Amino acid sequence: MIITIDGPAGAGKSTVAKRLAALLGFDYLDTGTMYRAVALCALRKNVRWDNPGELVAIAERMQIRVESGQTFVDGEDISDALRSADVTEKTRFAANNPAIRAMMVRRQQAATLCKNTVTEGRDQGTAVFPNAECKIYLTATPEERARRRVQEHEQRGEKADFDEILRRINRRDADDRTREVGPLCEPPDAVRVVTDGMTIDEVVAKLAEIVESKRR
Repeated sequence: MIITIDGPAGAGKSTVAKRLAALLGFDYLDTGTMYRAVALCALRKNVRWDNPGELVAIAERMQIRVESGQTFVDGEDISDALRSADVTEKTRFAANNPAIRAMMVRRQQAATLCKNTVTEGRDQGTAVFPNAECKIYLTATPEERARRRVQEHEQRGEKADFDEILRRINRRDADDRTREVGPLCEPPDAVRVVTDGMTIDEVVAKLAEIVESKRR
């Protein structure tokens, strides 16, 4: 069974998908790390970001494996390195490259073959797994997502400006929906879950109910 979880940035997809997979005993696939991995390898090789062909060549050569929340490239665990600010800033060059996008879609499909998997991203229920048995669109209002981001910063002892974070979220939403490659789309057959005011445990429990209803 394939369970797709799509939704905008900051909706909590990764956290919830990982928890849901553990609860169900399913594999968990974080597709975003695959594009981050390409960006990390490109940074290490000092590629020219205005030459998309160089990125494609890197993506073609790299052996990437994503399992149990960890990401490996050519046998190296790069999970921690993927969260650096440099990688975050450059990932768009990989994610918006049509050739790389098509390549990663094929790898995502291959990684879930004959497996029970919870996969999350922004095009999982539309472009990658259009025939998935259970599709969920996880979202929250921009204000709720901004509030959560502020809390995350404060928990790390960092200052955060709510209005600035909200502005960035609204801009990211607009960019994600209008991308030519892999845009954020709500699958027409997905169950929409708005998580404003819900705890992580409550969201996971809600999603587990949806999965069980699909199984029945």
